[in-house]
Amino acid sequence: MNSSILKSVYKYIKFKLLNFKHIKLKYFKYVILGFGRNNFYTKLRDQKKIIVMQTPLHGNLGDQAIAYAQKKFIEDNFKDYYFFEVSFADVVKESKNIKSSLNNDDIIFIHGGGNLGDMYLLEELTRRYIIKFFEGTKIISFPQTVSFSNSLTGKRELEKTKKLYANHDNLLLIARESKSFNLMKQYFGEKKVIFTPDIVLSLSNSSNKNRQGILTCFRNDEEINLKGNVKQELISNLKDRYKEVIISDTVVNRSIDALTRESELNNIWNSFKSAEVVLTDRLHGMIFCAITGTPCIVFKNLNHKIEYSYNDWLKSLNYIKFVNIDNIHSTQNLFKIIDELKDLNKKEIKTFDSTGKFNNLVNYVNGEAIIPYEQLQ
Repeated sequence: MNSSILKSVYKYIKFKLLNFKHIKLKYFKYVILGFGRNNFYTKLRDQKKIIVMQTPLHGNLGDQAIAYAQKKFIEDNFKDYYFFEVSFADVVKESKNIKSSLNNDDIIFIHGGGNLGDMYLLEELTRRYIIKFFEGTKIISFPQTVSFSNSLTGKRELEKTKKLYANHDNLLLIARESKSFNLMKQYFGEKKVIFTPDIVLSLSNSSNKNRQGILTCFRNDEEINLKGNVKQELISNLKDRYKEVIISDTVVNRSIDALTRESELNNIWNSFKSAEVVLTDRLHGMIFCAITGTPCIVFKNLNHKIEYSYNDWLKSLNYIKFVNIDNIHSTQNLFKIIDELKDLNKKEIKTFDSTGKFNNLVNYVNGEAIIPYEQLQ
């Protein structure tokens, strides 16, 4: 049995175990047996509301920034709705309570990000659960990257997702870059998909702080494209060249909830606003630079989300440079780009302008016409 088949079998078993532990057992306990009944939801039956489900409790500050931006976007644009969120861990637990409180005006949003596919199995299972359980409710998935692998598992899970989405008449998917937009239309049909930036790009957090040093923000997970020796050599060369090099990441090793989210985000945003240049291979590393006006070199990651997000939304920003590490023939070329970006701090740097870019999402919620993609260009 070759390695690809073994991997597929392993992933299939893992998928089934995750489904049993985190979905089926909770469903039996909270939906079938009715444990966890909560009077909070009974009081909301006559309230027009928006519920964001599947928000994170982990320490990925990119995901936490998405949750923060989602809440702010809803509160800024849909003031006549009551807002609350349901964490990833509580989706199944609270689903029966939520369903009992719903009325025809209510909307369920699903947390955005980069997990629509077979890489993050539990996230995919939870999203499917929401869409199936709330079949008659208007559901909107905040901006996502779609990435089903070409493996046996990826093909099988894509077919399951396609079938489920086709059966939900009031489902809207939002793609955050053009490759995902085209794939979503192909997979799920044009009427179910619109195109906007990542929701974090609806924020602005600029500052006139004095900036010092180079900040690195590299990932260490399955999406890594900068292999360990290349990354370590790069950091070593930076330390030899520049007086101050700060090693950072958009992931912290602690749980974060809705109460601690903003302070954690302010910490990472302040570190970005204090740096002369950021080097990153994280999508939200690049996006944090765009919303704080921080010069940035961003490297390609393992899938398409950084490259396409840059080309679709950020390539006009002169302070953000997309670099394929394989095309950097020497560290001197990289140092030249860094020094050019450092010089930009002497001038005023404008943050990403999101004006109009989320209009289709607002229009959809308000029952107004969707602008065709071609007219957005």
